Amino acid sequence: MKIIVLEGSPNKNGSSNMLADEFIRGAKEAGHEVAVIDTAHADIHPCTGCIHCGYEGPCSQHDDVDLICPQILAADMIVFVTPLYYYGMSAQLKTMIDRFCAFNSSIQRKHMKSALISAAWNADGWTFDSLEAHYKTLVRYLNFDDKGAVLGKGCGTPSMTRHSKYMQAAYDLGKSL
Repeated sequence: MKIIVLEGSPNKNGSSNMLADEFIRGAKEAGHEVAVIDTAHADIHPCTGCIHCGYEGPCSQHDDVDLICPQILAADMIVFVTPLYYYGMSAQLKTMIDRFCAFNSSIQRKHMKSALISAAWNADGWTFDSLEAHYKTLVRYLNFDDKGAVLGKGCGTPSMTRHSKYMQAAYDLGKSL
């Protein structure tokens, strides 16, 4: 299986990317091909809502999405990786997802697999409620087959994450595919 990991953290060495690394390790050990797209540091402009694409491309903007789109459409699975920022995904990852508009129908027809990986400082029971609701809506709308989530509560620093149960959970998720 070909897996695309969309990383949305501006902190390249942060907790959510650490969890993604463990997922990737497990997925590769299970024999899958994994590519990482760093959406936080890519040149991705916000969707302008112009609908030039007609919801199936091409987009009127020309940036790194021109290179990312074919990679997504060639994949069997997308893994969304984000730190939890104010109870939602990072703006960097959301900007990429908004640009799905230009190839929406192609994504929907693929019936891809998906997963969510996130890390948060908070450890309250409700910490990930909003992010989970958004992710579940994406899964439903884009016809994804959800393979699970690793939601790292209390993972506010790399040290906290490194010593948490979520590192193993991320590895196990990747290995289980």
